[in-house]
Amino acid sequence: MTEVTQVAFVTVDTHVMDTRTQRASRTAGFSLIELMIITVILGVLATIAIPVFHVYQLRTKSAEAGTNIGAISIAELSYFSEFGQFLTIAPEPPTIPGPRKVTFDGAGSGFAEIGFNPQGSVYFSYGVTASADGSGFAIDAGSDIDGDGIVQFWGYVKPDGAGGIPAGQVGCNTAALAAETIGPCSVSAGRSVF
Repeated sequence: MTEVTQVAFVTVDTHVMDTRTQRASRTAGFSLIELMIITVILGVLATIAIPVFHVYQLRTKSAEAGTNIGAISIAELSYFSEFGQFLTIAPEPPTIPGPRKVTFDGAGSGFAEIGFNPQGSVYFSYGVTASADGSGFAIDAGSDIDGDGIVQFWGYVKPDGAGGIPAGQVGCNTAALAAETIGPCSVSAGRSVF
């Protein structure tokens, strides 16, 4: 009698193992519908994230202008305290850059004379115009950072003793700038893209 019980037990045990194996093999992967749903969700997230990333990338590139204009204004003020006048400096780089960085070659220019030299390449072209009496100046910067043909202009002005504002060298409408404030040269000249 013991032998029969053992045989029946082995048969039942084998049947239980076969059922578990079948269930495990059916739930081991994803169905085609599940994979399609995941693909659609990832597509929607990419559609939202890529343009937002592009906007942040443009904002970061534009931040360079504010930083460098601030550094140039400090260098000009230091130059003024030593020599009693502000210095006019031709635009560097000479042409307005596009979406890629270009080399800033300040050696031998007025930028070297005032002690301004940014690290590495730049997205913007920078220029300085001193007033006729040397008591005021305007800094402007321009770039087509997104390559759409629309140049973004930023600037800073320090009016001369009579309140006059020098014109920009790169293309900024300096008359539209608030005195001693770094910002876009007009509503459409700064952050128009974003």
